[in-house]
Parts: sequence; structure tokens; C-alpha cells
Amino acid sequence: MANSLSALLAWRYIRSRHGNGFASFISASSTIGIGLGVMVLIIVLSAMNGFERELAKKLLSIVPHAEIISVDQPLKNWRNDLQRVQQANDVIAAAPVIKMTGMMQKKQHLKALEIRGVDIALETQVSRIQEYIAQGQWQDLHQTNSIIIGQGVAKKLGVKLGDKVQLLLPKQSDKTTNNRHFAAPVKRNVTIVGIFKFGGVIDDTLAYMSLTQAADIIGLKAEQAHGIRLKVGNVFKAPHIARKVAYQFEQYVYIYDWTYTQGHLFNDIQLVRMVMFIVLALVIAVASFNIVSTLVMTVNEKQGDIAILLTMGAKTSTIMKAFILQGIFNGVLGCSIGAILGVYLSVNLTAIMHFIEQSFGVHFLSGDVYFIDYLPSQLQTQDVVVTLIIALSLSVFATLYPAWQATKIQPAEVLGQL
Repeated sequence: MANSLSALLAWRYIRSRHGNGFASFISASSTIGIGLGVMVLIIVLSAMNGFERELAKKLLSIVPHAEIISVDQPLKNWRNDLQRVQQANDVIAAAPVIKMTGMMQKKQHLKALEIRGVDIALETQVSRIQEYIAQGQWQDLHQTNSIIIGQGVAKKLGVKLGDKVQLLLPKQSDKTTNNRHFAAPVKRNVTIVGIFKFGGVIDDTLAYMSLTQAADIIGLKAEQAHGIRLKVGNVFKAPHIARKVAYQFEQYVYIYDWTYTQGHLFNDIQLVRMVMFIVLALVIAVASFNIVSTLVMTVNEKQGDIAILLTMGAKTSTIMKAFILQGIFNGVLGCSIGAILGVYLSVNLTAIMHFIEQSFGVHFLSGDVYFIDYLPSQLQTQDVVVTLIIALSLSVFATLYPAWQATKIQPAEVLGQL
């Protein structure tokens, strides 16, 4: 009976606010503020989820999850090491690699780049680089003196498919020889058989050639390589898996994983996610505490009604529940509107941003700078649930003080002034 009376009183007081313009404005402001906060928080979290998904899906499809690189001497027989590594748990695939740095020259133009000597067949098991070949084919690396470069490198040098360029590579020095003079660089003429377009700085710095050609350039034997590249099942466990695999090698090795080379992107996403969550949660809190103003005004306006109810035997808990229900109504209404809009916009965020870009002729993300040229979004149920719980909790908390104040009204004093 008490609960139904509290709900009835709450509903009557909510309806009576429509006759008071200022109270109605404050109430609407709190509802709209909560709704906007919930909506924006859901959209931001979905966008951050989208960037994390693209990081794992696209960027790590070409960047090795982990690399085991020999320190002093190259691996003597990479095929044997490969078989041993592939037996480890969570390792999906492995491939050999020879790493070189040098300069590529075309006439008067020079471009520094990293060159990866890879096994043409095995590399496709740890990387999806062949899917990003814009010109030429990945299998063309079988040709003698061939190389595949990024689109940024091709643009910098002004070269195209089929052009011949010159590689300038540092000569492998003999550590036992005390030579005070700089050795002349190793020169090798190669033909561009492919150009890949991935996005970001990778296009400006990376090139591929066959493992046998790279070994021949730096003087390694047929079965030798600098290290092993790994593809693992869970990319966020890559550091642990790489260390476990490295312990199987008898020689000293360097342990690299994607968090070492690209981890700053993931850390930036997490930092932005945390900051935006805190900021928008505070926005929801501010909007929720507008409920305090609404309820305080209602309590002052309805002092006579409250005094009469208390005189007639209504419990203080009934009065308190009535005002709490008013605040909850604002919170639920704002959360419902915000959640519906937030979910809808999050699901369609990529299409909406694409429409805005086409309509106004702007481009928010450049593929030349970032590894994607669109705004990704991935809605997760847990983000919506957590956001709603926080917003509703703040709404309920904001009602406690004015509801408690309503129970402190002295009927004798109020009715004596009427």
C-alpha cells in the first residue's frame, strides 16, 4: 500500500511540474543532460573498441606478433628452429626473416628503408602482406633481383612497377678486424616487382625481398637467417609467448613483440578511453545533480501537501520514496533516450562519418598518417550496461538528500503558516 501511494504521489508531482515553467526547465535540463552524457559515452567507448579491433585485425596482420632475433651469430638452421617453435602452445605459424637497413636510390633521389628478407610461402602464414599488394603480385619475388616496396617509398623516389633501382647496404664488418676506415656500401641493382599499400608509416619505410636473395647479399648460407617471426593465437599474450619460445634457443636472442614496436598505439587508445570515460562520467554526474535542484524546488512547493500527509498518518519512508521515485523517473528517462540514441549512432557511426565527409568535403582520418582512413566502431553490450548502471546510480544518489529533507518537515509549523 505504501509503495503504491509513493508511486501515485511521485506521478502527481511529476505531472504538476508542467505548470511551473522554471521547475519544468530544470527537470528537462537534467533529463537531457543525462541522455546526452549516456549517448556520447556509449559512442566514444564504441569508437575506442573499433580502434582496438582494427589494431588487432589490420595493423597486426602485417606487423609480426613477435620476433626472435639472434644476437651475435645468425641461426644456423632455421628450418630446425622453425619446427621446434611451431610445437609451442599458442603459436599458430612461424617464418624465417633476415633484417637489413639501407638506402634505395633512383637517380638523384634517396630513401632510407627497412628491408625484410622472407620466405615467400611461409611469410603468408604469419602476415597478410599479399592482400595489400596494389600493383604486381607477391609471388613475383621469386624473380632474380626483385623487391616489393611500399607506396610511400615509390612516391618518394618517383618510381613505378618494373623500374630498376639501386640498393645501398652497409657492408657486414668483421668484428675481429680493427679497421678505422668506413667500408664502401654494398650495391645491388633490383627491379620493383610489386608495390603494397597498407597505410601509415609502414608504406614509407618497409620493403620485402626473398630470403635467398637477402642471404646472398649479406653473405649468409642457404639455411641461415637472422631470426624467426611468430603469429600467435592471442595477440595480447604475445610478450609471454615470445619469452617462452625464446627459452628454447641455445644461443642468445633478442625478444621483440608488437607491443615493443606498435604498443604506443594501443596505449594511446587505452589512455584516451580512460580519460573520456572519466570526463563523460562527470558530465553525467553534473546532469544527475540537477535533479537535486528539481526535487528541492518540489519539496518547497509541496510543503503543505507533505504536512497534511504526515498529519494523516503517512510514514516518512512513504514521503521519501515518493521523491526518490521522481528522481529515478528523470534518470530512467534520460538513460533510455541516451542509450537508444547511443546504440543507434554507434552501430551506424562509420556510415554517418562517411556521409559527413562526403557532404562537407572533409577527411577526418588520413590513410597516409594512420593505418586506417575511416572511423571504426564496435558496440559492446558491457559498455552499455556499465554506462547505464553508472548513470542510474548517480541519479538515485542525487535524490537522497532532497528526499530526506522532505521527511524533516514539521507539520505543525507548516500548517500554522497556512
